[in-house]
Amino acid sequence: MELYTSDSSDTDSREQKTIDFGRMNLDVVTLEDHLSSPHKALVKSSGDIETLLLNHNRLVGLPSMLQQFVNIKILDLSSNAITQLPDAICQLPLVTLIVKNNLLTNSSLPKSLLSKLSGNNHAAGTSSLKELNLSGNQLTHFPEQVTELRQLKYLYLGGNKISSISKDIWKMQSLHVLSLGGNLISEVAESVGSLSQLQALVLCDNLIEHLPMSIARLKNLKSLLLHKNRLKHLPKDIVALKNLTELSLRDNPLVVRFVQDMALKPPTLLELAGRIVRASGQRPGPEDVPRTLVEYLNSANCCVNPNCKGVFFDNRVEHIKFVDFCGKYRVPLLQYLCSSKCIEPERPTRATSSSNANASSGFMMRKVLLG
Repeated sequence: MELYTSDSSDTDSREQKTIDFGRMNLDVVTLEDHLSSPHKALVKSSGDIETLLLNHNRLVGLPSMLQQFVNIKILDLSSNAITQLPDAICQLPLVTLIVKNNLLTNSSLPKSLLSKLSGNNHAAGTSSLKELNLSGNQLTHFPEQVTELRQLKYLYLGGNKISSISKDIWKMQSLHVLSLGGNLISEVAESVGSLSQLQALVLCDNLIEHLPMSIARLKNLKSLLLHKNRLKHLPKDIVALKNLTELSLRDNPLVVRFVQDMALKPPTLLELAGRIVRASGQRPGPEDVPRTLVEYLNSANCCVNPNCKGVFFDNRVEHIKFVDFCGKYRVPLLQYLCSSKCIEPERPTRATSSSNANASSGFMMRKVLLG
């Protein structure tokens, strides 16, 4: 992750442009006193400051004089008791804003996170923000204002009570990291698959039961954290993510589904007749059978076993198959078969013996499921 600090490479220069008031037990009044005192701040003027660290204090709000820091790039407000972010914070030329572990709700945020000022360095209707951390607050839904931040690279919203991801998240085309772990998300929006620059997607410790097929479009994704969810299977196209090097699936129902689901109900007469008709190669039309039966026959699904020419309609066998993922690990995918006889036994590769293959498979399986 990039570190957004002063452009100067001189350490002394960076220190002179930083005020560190972290862990000083300050409230708003005492903070304002410190900021207004050149002797305490040890700086020439507020215009010299680029980094302001106010973490681990007793702040419930922000002093109005914060607007005087016209060149501030990094503001750390983490671990306070802040209940409201003023609109004025949007007028600062911030690159990094950290407000994790506070008491913010959705109504605590400005209605717009874009600047309304105009000037050479800060145009109206834009934002210089590249990192925003709102983790560990009391947000109940995805803050829609965040989707305005088209230059944002790192977004942290973990440890809240968010139940869904904004459908407009596709607008955030600069995102590299999207962290939403520890929320109440049950469904992942299809639009997440449009984040072409995304490298890390953190969705662990939620209520997710399935992932959209669009996840397979995240070609730059390197890390996908899905542990502690309700996933029963993964989309089969996930194997297309060739850059994925970290996949965490532990504590999901799919982890215990290593054997086929044999709870197969007896097929109906309609199912059996439909399979026979399709196997015979006949294609009856509306003039031969009722239109509803024609539609039913056209809804047939092919068995995924390449050695089977059969089809199924409503009656199917669910089976978990581990697919080798570029030699990195094995991914458990759900496949549908027309019969339990179509389940193919695992075979060792030519390059390894049976015992070595089993040992290797076990290692790769543990890596993907427990990593």
